[in-house]
Amino acid sequence: MIRTDSKSAQKNNKIKLTNNSASFSYQIMNSVVIAKFGGSVIGVDGISIPIIIQRINSLSRDAKVVAVFSAPLTDVEGKRRSLTDVALELGKRAEEGKAFDLIILRKTYEKILELVSSEFQEKCRTAIDGYLDMVRIELEKAMEKKEFADEVRSKTLAYSGEILMSNVMEYILQSQGIKSKVVGLDNWPIITDSNIESTNFLASESSKKIEFLERLLNENQVMTIGGFIGRTTDGIVTTYERGGSDRTAADLGILLHKKFDVKIDLEKDSSVVSADPRIVKDGLTEVRSISYNEARLAGMFGMNILDPIAIKEILENGASLPIVITDMRNPEKTTTIERKPNNDNGHPIKIITGKKNCAILRIEDEFVHKLLESLENKKRYSEFVILSPFTKDGIKFSRILFLDGDYVKRNEKYVLGFDPLATITYNRGVITLIGDEMWRVQQIVSKTSAKIGESGLNILNIDAQEETSRIIVVVEDSGNNIEKAISAIHEERSNIKFI
Repeated sequence: MIRTDSKSAQKNNKIKLTNNSASFSYQIMNSVVIAKFGGSVIGVDGISIPIIIQRINSLSRDAKVVAVFSAPLTDVEGKRRSLTDVALELGKRAEEGKAFDLIILRKTYEKILELVSSEFQEKCRTAIDGYLDMVRIELEKAMEKKEFADEVRSKTLAYSGEILMSNVMEYILQSQGIKSKVVGLDNWPIITDSNIESTNFLASESSKKIEFLERLLNENQVMTIGGFIGRTTDGIVTTYERGGSDRTAADLGILLHKKFDVKIDLEKDSSVVSADPRIVKDGLTEVRSISYNEARLAGMFGMNILDPIAIKEILENGASLPIVITDMRNPEKTTTIERKPNNDNGHPIKIITGKKNCAILRIEDEFVHKLLESLENKKRYSEFVILSPFTKDGIKFSRILFLDGDYVKRNEKYVLGFDPLATITYNRGVITLIGDEMWRVQQIVSKTSAKIGESGLNILNIDAQEETSRIIVVVEDSGNNIEKAISAIHEERSNIKFI
């Protein structure tokens, strides 16, 4: 697809005077795929990197590729672990004054190094040694200060994970004859605020890096970059919250979409299906198309499609970027995420998902606005939804469903400080039906609640809002309640039709 703004139109007019090959060359120069590869698709010790190379080769036939990498996985006593988790544990040991060893990190990258050709092995090994030395320096700082936080924490995670992985991938791709270049921290394009461990993207400051990105793309077939990482205007290394590599892909799309035809491709273990396949074994259907809103809701309520903040950032910056979820091993299986997809032939209930460990805050209505404003502006926290209000003893209360009970526990004093009558209930589980077209289904709430009742579960709250395209069912978070409810509703889903 070729842009049709004024500048592109001028270029297109020139193209019409040339032959087809020239036209094709122009399209390649102006098409960019931002492909994100998470830890689960990289695999233990980089076992899936050969498949990643195949995917990058395939994507680069029609576009320049920006390859965003998460930290790889490793094997610890027979269990799959992210190197991010390993680094966090090392940081905790250092903070407590205990000895630490980088052997797990080194073992993983030594294994990945085997994929680098002899021509580039020495350079790659030097990069690995250099970054692991910097990890050691940061951990020694943590031990000395008895604190693993702020930039020490961010640098430790960056150097041991995403930054190092993107450097190693540069050499692996070059070993395959692919012209590639890694983005170094010195020219980092993702500029953020100073919330070091839970940072926020600054589009205006980041836009100053567009010329640098454009030059790298023009000079190379593939650009590699670590996800999850940011830098302040003062050069301090920051991190997004976990799952932040999705946000990196989105942020790069925001920066590049005015100059290129950009598509974001999130490579996963599977495309999107109608429920979590670990819970529902039978009757799953592939979801081929969902809206930004549906994807955002799915991410909020427990289905790992993409970080909902990534969608929020795209919308806030006025972009409309096509996002594709690709089953990396079966790339013909995809789910397209668009601002307004065609839902005419899809099921009205796109996704049924669940989330454990939630909490409900009951707060007097006159205080709720101050709390919400503070959460948004001071805490920069948005993992909550407002449920239907209620009145007790003549006092109107609002109900706020927090999707992370641990966050509420950590900030309980702060949350309760807005209202002396506020109360919090923990151990709540949430089942959510998602679909922009659910309003076209007759008696959907009654059918849902009846099916849950048949499974022997007690519904504590049900909240249906046409405007937000979701139905929320709250149950007690105990045993396998969430799994039972999801299975029950999904079974009923096959009987639900449009009006």
